[in-house]
Amino acid sequence: MTEIVLYDYWRSSASYRVRIALNLAGLNYRAVSVDLRAGDQTSAPHLARNPQGLVPVLEIDGLRLTQSLAIIDYLDQTRDMGLLPADPGHRARAVALAQSIAIDLHPVCNLSVAQFATKLSGDAEGMPGDWMRHFIRPGLLAFEALLSGFEQTPYCTGAHPGLADLCLMPQMYNARRWQVDLSDMPRILSVETACADHPAFAAAHPDADAPT
Repeated sequence: MTEIVLYDYWRSSASYRVRIALNLAGLNYRAVSVDLRAGDQTSAPHLARNPQGLVPVLEIDGLRLTQSLAIIDYLDQTRDMGLLPADPGHRARAVALAQSIAIDLHPVCNLSVAQFATKLSGDAEGMPGDWMRHFIRPGLLAFEALLSGFEQTPYCTGAHPGLADLCLMPQMYNARRWQVDLSDMPRILSVETACADHPAFAAAHPDADAPT
């Protein structure tokens, strides 16, 4: 089998999602760090992999894939992971739950966005933390409300980890990093506990790959 290579950054939410998916699929891979703070994403070698200058990039099955949700969808379809319900209606609702974080919340909390907002503020006191908390808490409150339409047994949409869990846990890492108040989000907190106890999630956690 051709070696699987993941170009990622330890604190990247999108990379975190893909690491969880690879672990859930039971796939061994080689991680290659692309240091976003050092600007490695703008280097010629990385732009050749992904002209967007983003992580993750996954090399698998003779393909070079970008965009975390597209990568996860490929893994789900080719490795029969069952990350989404089969019923079209249930599937659409589960996808919407995941996208409320991956498409609506995550982009405004992206490192480059937060850095630019901080620069525009003139490095105002409290930035970028104030920026992060301004968006993360309302986004997670909406996710908490959306979760009421699903039974957490114990994951977001059922008895097995699904796409929404893969999107939620990286955002919870960010929420805790920026000291977001989560005390009134019991559904999210119960899912977080279940995911934290799962080996695939634990092995993908940024702290497991943090620079020394």
